[in-house]
Amino acid sequence: MRRSSSQNNSRNSSRNNGWNNSRNSSRNNGRMKYYMEAGLALLLVLTIGLAGRTGLLAQEPSLSGTGAAAGQETGNSADLSTDSSADPGAASGAGQESGGSGNSDSAAEQQSSTARYLIMGESSVTVQDMEDYFNASGEEYPAEELAEGGAGSIETFCQMYYEEAKAEGVKPEVAFAQTMKETGFLQYGGDASIEQFNFAGLGTTGGGVPGNSYPDVRTGVRAQIQHLKAYATTDALEQECVDDRYEYVKKGAAPYVEWLGQQENPEGVGWATGENYGYDIVEMIRDMQEE
Repeated sequence: MRRSSSQNNSRNSSRNNGWNNSRNSSRNNGRMKYYMEAGLALLLVLTIGLAGRTGLLAQEPSLSGTGAAAGQETGNSADLSTDSSADPGAASGAGQESGGSGNSDSAAEQQSSTARYLIMGESSVTVQDMEDYFNASGEEYPAEELAEGGAGSIETFCQMYYEEAKAEGVKPEVAFAQTMKETGFLQYGGDASIEQFNFAGLGTTGGGVPGNSYPDVRTGVRAQIQHLKAYATTDALEQECVDDRYEYVKKGAAPYVEWLGQQENPEGVGWATGENYGYDIVEMIRDMQEE
């Protein structure tokens, strides 16, 4: 029996509608699945970001070091002693090249947690910076006494420090800050006197021992800087040695300013026995750099 044309059209229409409905349904299901997956991925990213910001996720420890490697100038921001009174007697044994009672617990903590300040290297500190630092102390420059040794003004005095330090590769601010600490901003009052042109207590071992004397200001400055270099490095001097105690220093035992104090030095040697001696100097350097 032959089907009528209308029956065939109706059957074909039903098939087509079924196929179309099935295909549209598949498409809709695919889109829905895509949107759901995208939404879940976005939610996951937001959740991880929020957790990281609030500290819910563990963070990897920082790999940055303490900056103790050579060349670090600034160490910068160390946890330093706040005693920067520049008491001329605070060095307590300046010029003693060996000995010491070893490391205290507090010193060990400071060494492990701070960035250290190198004695040797390039510096951005200028003669003007040093002059400004002295003037900010409010102390009067002893022009009459130091003019006898060739430094009648603070500008000349600072210029000598800058030139002598640069000649040996020592940072000028290190030597200058040490002098301000040792002499109480050139007011003295300890075992050494200003007429000796001894600006860092070289040879003043305590008990009224006056220490070394030098013929003029520049020679005294040079001796101090050569002594600093002896502690900081094993490199030879660039100029003729005028430091009478140079031979007694364990060369390279204190490359950092903080290690100039025997109590903080890992080997128990150093410039002075006073606690936090080097840390006080670094604090003074920071103040100088901020002037």
